[in-house]
Amino acid sequence: MAAISYATKEINAKIVYYGPGMSGKTTNLRVIYEHVPVNLKSNMISLSTEGERTLFFDFLPLDLGKIKSFKIKLQLYTVPGQVYYNATRKLVLRGVDGIVFVADSAPEKMPENISSLQNLYDNLSEYRYIIEDIPTIFQYNKRDHQNAVPIEELNHYLNQRNLLWNEAIASQGTGVFDSLKTIGKLVVDQFNRKYIQPAAARQGYTNYRSQQ
Repeated sequence: MAAISYATKEINAKIVYYGPGMSGKTTNLRVIYEHVPVNLKSNMISLSTEGERTLFFDFLPLDLGKIKSFKIKLQLYTVPGQVYYNATRKLVLRGVDGIVFVADSAPEKMPENISSLQNLYDNLSEYRYIIEDIPTIFQYNKRDHQNAVPIEELNHYLNQRNLLWNEAIASQGTGVFDSLKTIGKLVVDQFNRKYIQPAAARQGYTNYRSQQ
């Protein structure tokens, strides 16, 4: 989960873009990378596979602020969508702090969306991660498709946990940063609940005990 660097005063949060092949995961990262100032991002690392690539880079999003005196650094990853790269997908999920599931809005892609989502749940369970404890959102991409599946139907088949979602046309940059800001906020809120608030409560208890 989130890694804390006391040397650099940074909290590194890992966010993974998951979904079927060619749904727009890579496009999301490329759009984000192109808009982040050079001094706030690392180089993008690309691991090529047949037909799709696994990408990674990290950056300091100014709009997420700080936790205590620590800056938030987001590490963004994509996974290959094809089933035969499942070992890579599983490896990328290790230590995940937040997930953006990128679903393709084309009607013919619905079986792949459903299969990829189940694959996500299966891979998380192998790490004994509790799905409900990992911030996750849906990005319904390619909304410019002339026969795009209605949002109600996408939610019915994919979003049975009633998670946050947004529409996107990643190829045009539409909705990309909405997804990023939403998952970033959820991850930061989760980090506060798990680490900062309990630590503050313990400190308060210690101070109380010392006064007795």
